[in-house]
Amino acid sequence: MVYFTGDTHGSAFEVVRFCKRFNLTAADTVVILGDVGANFCLDERDIAMKTVLHRLKPTILCIHGNHEIRPANIPSYITKDWNGGTVWFEETFPNILFARDGDIYTLEGLEYLVIGGAYSVDKFYRLSRGYGWWEDEQPSDEIKAYVEQQIAEKHFDVILSHTCPFKYEPTEVFLPMIDQSTVDDSTEHWLDNIEEAVEYKAWFCGHWHIDKRVDKMHFLYHGFESAEQFDAGGGCGS
Repeated sequence: MVYFTGDTHGSAFEVVRFCKRFNLTAADTVVILGDVGANFCLDERDIAMKTVLHRLKPTILCIHGNHEIRPANIPSYITKDWNGGTVWFEETFPNILFARDGDIYTLEGLEYLVIGGAYSVDKFYRLSRGYGWWEDEQPSDEIKAYVEQQIAEKHFDVILSHTCPFKYEPTEVFLPMIDQSTVDDSTEHWLDNIEEAVEYKAWFCGHWHIDKRVDKMHFLYHGFESAEQFDAGGGCGS
């Protein structure tokens, strides 16, 4: 079975508890919808997070968030073909996979389009204190072009992203200390265009630190959902 959850930010406790409670096996996949916390510090803290996840039986599929280095920029990562797409992984932690933006993965009869990345509203806070921030946190023009090509040419059922289309932004969780006029919401506006151009069974995202559902948009943070709610018949896509 395929399961989905939100940002973990370096704490695997809820994922571990979920896997143990429901006796997940190597046949299962847990999707973390960005900001995993496994490629943030490049030190023992990242290793500790990955060690805990590696001890779990399921495959852990990670979507790119805005609080982490892209694995393509970390020398220890290599790529492989996986369920119709490309993933990054480290040989030390072979069950922890990082999805490539724009790729479509086939899992248990459903096809999942991945669109990672978002803007960090805490960018200037992190920069002023010497914390990690990476300018490629949002989808590049090349990634956007690839996604647009994928939706024009290929079939998919479910979208997995870090942030959401602009029209679905949960304004009730906006941070009061952030001047929204300083926020770069270009990714969300682009996702609006994507959302209007396609059909899909469901769209899962993290980023917003809320568990909520609006129409077919599933926001996940502490919550978990499974693909069991979808049947593998029919299909969506452009």
